[in-house]
Amino acid sequence: MNLLFADVVPGAHVARLRDAGHTCTVDPGLGPDTLLDAIEGTEVLVVRSTRVPAPVFARADALGLVIRAGAGTNTIDLEAASAAGVFVSNVPGMNAIAVAELAMGLILSLDRRIPESVADLRAGKWRKNEYSRADGLAGKTLGVVGLGEIGLAVAERAGAFGIDVVAVQRAGRSNAITKRAADAGIRFVASDADMLSQADIVSLHVPLNDETRDLVDEDFLAMCRDGTWIINTSRGEVVDEDALLVALDERGMRAGLDVFKDEPASGEAPFTSRLAAHPSVVGTHHIGASTEQAQKAIADNVLAIIEAYAQGVVTNCVNLETRPLGTCSLVVRHRDRVGILSEVLAVLRSAEVNVAQMDNRIFRGAPTAVATIRVSRHVDDHLADELRGLHDVLAVTVNKEE
Repeated sequence: MNLLFADVVPGAHVARLRDAGHTCTVDPGLGPDTLLDAIEGTEVLVVRSTRVPAPVFARADALGLVIRAGAGTNTIDLEAASAAGVFVSNVPGMNAIAVAELAMGLILSLDRRIPESVADLRAGKWRKNEYSRADGLAGKTLGVVGLGEIGLAVAERAGAFGIDVVAVQRAGRSNAITKRAADAGIRFVASDADMLSQADIVSLHVPLNDETRDLVDEDFLAMCRDGTWIINTSRGEVVDEDALLVALDERGMRAGLDVFKDEPASGEAPFTSRLAAHPSVVGTHHIGASTEQAQKAIADNVLAIIEAYAQGVVTNCVNLETRPLGTCSLVVRHRDRVGILSEVLAVLRSAEVNVAQMDNRIFRGAPTAVATIRVSRHVDDHLADELRGLHDVLAVTVNKEE
């Protein structure tokens, strides 16, 4: 396959792919515009921060898979990818520890004013009296917004500092998350208002979507106490920057931010931001996942996705429909013979029954298989009998949904 990496990738991983017969192009300088000229002939595209807008999918002539070397996929036009029949996969959870470590670093920097202290030392100023005035973290309350891998990792590390961690009880959490939360000593409350009214620090760990865009707005901040610290290592668009600026100026709030709205897409670029320049903000350059440990883990998983795709298996896909489609399912047991599924589909097509989803599983050690086919409308007895009459079909079961 022709693989294009629009990001830095470890040489050993590229060598392994080339040894497997793949053609690898590594061009970390690609942006949304230059990607247009490079996409032709590419079958698998790997990106980290590079945006993949709709025109890229329109131009692509061979693209089948885009891999986001990280968790969030908001930089990829998923609607355009789906319209073009292109899989989009991600690598969730591999950078959780790295991001959690940075979140704790931002909290420590706010408490001990480490950036300002370093700046004064480099300027030849000794200001022990000024920087001796820190509250300390033990006994503080941290509200965690988003209890995924990163939020849990932050909670676990905060507990080691003697910080009380609080989160909102949500329905549908898995048993594994519930156990980790209990082990971390997270205390659950009923609502955002309950959490924010208690929190000295609020740390954001949510994906960017329609529900979380500008989540931290005027109303959210109004529920926080004066002097609260806002930590954001998720996405810049989660915070309404104008509302946060008002809270910093008028309510003594402070912020530790790794992400900003309209931040540059490239690794090096001019950047002007009122929020980043604010004296009550400690900021970093969207580096939460940027540790060698995290990058190696991500690269290992990208490699695994590519190797699986080369075998016809798509893993970690985010733009496939996960809910059952259609109004009826057929279970067709058949001999594993060339063309039998084509005959089944031809019968359905002649009856104008559309196939919405299909899965075919072959039995180990036996020349038989079972195809589960979800279709657009109910299959009547006449059509079912026609399918049963096919030479290599062993049995047909029709399951009509209520």
